Amino acid sequence: MMPAARESLLDAAYTALLRRPWSAVRMVDVAAAAGVSRQTLYNEFGSKDGLARALVRREADGYLAGVERALAAHGDVGERLASAAEWTVSAARENVLVRAMLTGCWSESLPSPPLAAVPSGSAVPAQRRADGPLPSPADLVGLVRDRAVATVAGPGMGKGDAAELARACEVAVRLSLSCVAAPPGEGGVAELVRAALPRQVR
Repeated sequence: MMPAARESLLDAAYTALLRRPWSAVRMVDVAAAAGVSRQTLYNEFGSKDGLARALVRREADGYLAGVERALAAHGDVGERLASAAEWTVSAARENVLVRAMLTGCWSESLPSPPLAAVPSGSAVPAQRRADGPLPSPADLVGLVRDRAVATVAGPGMGKGDAAELARACEVAVRLSLSCVAAPPGEGGVAELVRAALPRQVR
């Protein structure tokens, strides 16, 4: 199957999820919305559980790609971390699956596939990856922190400075997650992140 067709099926599944609880989403309707046969859908994902895993994996990848774009923006360390924090809050506000992944709060209306890897007999490489482990909130914090450090660390940074930067990056990520749960006041998450960073990191 072409990657575009897989994306169309995932788009159709996500749209269906926004309209009704996952338990009421039917594979035949997802296939019809994407313009493919139900058999094609099963060939690609194996089962409704496989579709759920693939959907969660795609949304996690999309969130992390947005983090990388935010971190790659121009500006000092504080601005880049603030940008990543703002992206985290907006992504969680706009995407129910990103919010669930970041908070670990999966409502009954959402798919909640086990985070552990499941046995995969799929011949589809993208599905084999989706059948692997899915990120927990702690995993996402670590991934974002590590990407932030790798992106903003300057050449020749000393060990102590690198450790300080890692702590600052983790604080920024955790502050953004707190703002997902309890929206920030005036000034938003960016102001909170900048205020929390040590002077030498800003």
